[in-house]
Amino acid sequence: MSEKSEQGKRAARDRLVQQRERQKAHERRRRTLIVGGGLVGVLALAAVVGVIAANTGDKGDKSKTAGPAVAPSGATGKDSLAIPVGAANAPSTLTIWEDFRCPVCAQFENAFRDTIHQLESSGQIKVEYHLATIIDGNLGGSGSLRAANAAACAQGVGKFSAYHDVLYRNQPQESDDAFGNNAKLIELSGKVPGLDTPAFRSCVDDGKHDTWVQKSNTAFLKGGFQGTPTALLNGEPIFPKKGNEQITAANLKKWVAEANKGKKPGTVTPAPSAS
Repeated sequence: MSEKSEQGKRAARDRLVQQRERQKAHERRRRTLIVGGGLVGVLALAAVVGVIAANTGDKGDKSKTAGPAVAPSGATGKDSLAIPVGAANAPSTLTIWEDFRCPVCAQFENAFRDTIHQLESSGQIKVEYHLATIIDGNLGGSGSLRAANAAACAQGVGKFSAYHDVLYRNQPQESDDAFGNNAKLIELSGKVPGLDTPAFRSCVDDGKHDTWVQKSNTAFLKGGFQGTPTALLNGEPIFPKKGNEQITAANLKKWVAEANKGKKPGTVTPAPSAS
């Protein structure tokens, strides 16, 4: 056997060993993320779905709703597209783009709801919610739009936060357009004390805020975001990670504390909660 042939075989064996080591390292990282990170691993993986949704969801903006965009009372920001929750003078702002049919959004909310509410109630952050209709565009139906309109109707009577949480706690399967039925959305409003009123029902059935919701979805599509949910702390992305750190409840609290260092908490007004 020639020396050249032997060198070629050694090089091939070295490449094979290196490839196997890379595969083993990748598998170790994957196990560490899932086992050590718990839900974080699920969320990080699920975020891929959000990326796909954002890239194909422009179909959801082709259906135009007649009439002017009627923003819910208290909406803020550019074109009044943000629904604020928490102290207006909180030192930090958590901006969240969501779709009520998006399963990753429900995972995010169910994982971090208590932490976010704790930070809100202590005046550490205010949250600005922006609503999108990506899943309607991907899968058809109108549940994203109908639920967002109903949530805007709840904002009109100061009960957005509680109703928002009810919708995510009762989110149907992604392929099930149950939220496309106004009767279902009105039924769920019964879980928020004082929300199920003739005025709320009329707002939901009339689609009072439909055009506003579609305007919000257009802003999402033009915003260059990767998917829903998108979460930004003072404008910096934190989902599924901030820098090299994965998002966890502990990390979210730490990031807010770092951002608020030396600043006073905001003045909190208690908000109604779901039953």
